[in-house]
Amino acid sequence: MQTPVPGIEWIAVDWGTTHLRAWAVQGGTVLARAQSDDGMGRLGRDGFEPALSRLVGGWAAGPVTVVACGMVGSRQGWTEAPYVAVPCPPLPQGLTRAPTTLPDLNVHIIPGLKQTAPADVMRGEETQIAGFLALNPGWDGVLCHPGTHCKWAHVSAGEVVSFQTFMTGELFATLAGQTVLRHSVAASGWDEDGFAQGLDEGFSRPERLAARFFALRAEALLNDLSPQVARARLSGLLIGAELAAAKPYWLGQNVAVIGEGAVAGLYVRALAAHSVHATQAVGEAVTLAGLTAAWRRLKG
Repeated sequence: MQTPVPGIEWIAVDWGTTHLRAWAVQGGTVLARAQSDDGMGRLGRDGFEPALSRLVGGWAAGPVTVVACGMVGSRQGWTEAPYVAVPCPPLPQGLTRAPTTLPDLNVHIIPGLKQTAPADVMRGEETQIAGFLALNPGWDGVLCHPGTHCKWAHVSAGEVVSFQTFMTGELFATLAGQTVLRHSVAASGWDEDGFAQGLDEGFSRPERLAARFFALRAEALLNDLSPQVARARLSGLLIGAELAAAKPYWLGQNVAVIGEGAVAGLYVRALAAHSVHATQAVGEAVTLAGLTAAWRRLKG
């Protein structure tokens, strides 16, 4: 049970597959924060309310509004918040109310976005897009969201026009940890020249990607390729191939990369190698700005 937070007006929640993050907020000012490992992936439908209560219970002395984004609104989440089809604003009208047994919790979930052709969906990134636009009024261009599933979203006139998802992060984790490459790729460490080489190979010859993967193993056996270099080259190969496929999105556009971690920095450097200056935005800041925009709309 958390201690009371004086001045709290509402609670912002970012509920992903692996983590739950919450902020006690007054207007747009964060008063307290907390997080847990109670992500959607480890909860049954009846486990969401107790997980949230464990994390933020006690913050408010009475009824409090909670605005949540992310996988909490998926089919496997607390309650499904139906997707809204693009083109549309990143925060469409209407949030989904989650069923609660605790009378003091009023939980509202932001819907995800969908694209019918080519088929694609997003949950959570729409809130970051809304937050980025709130912090950068009138901005048009492309937003890149690196992560397990990297998303590229074309934004114009305040709407998400189209988007595309790449499983780059998940492919890296699988190749590095569950294939023959686990014997040659380090779990940590880095080599910038190795990354640049992989980036160039992946971008210029994406059709040779599968062959270049195995070459990392062969070079480790025959030429003593270091595990750290192999790790960096594998990352470069995958991101290079992604940039080649996403070229229609970023070519000739304003580009911003959402995220403050090392992976976001890799995308910024990869784009710079193709003469694209990408702005880097802090992921938590834009998420909170998006949740705040949703709360203000809900408040009226």
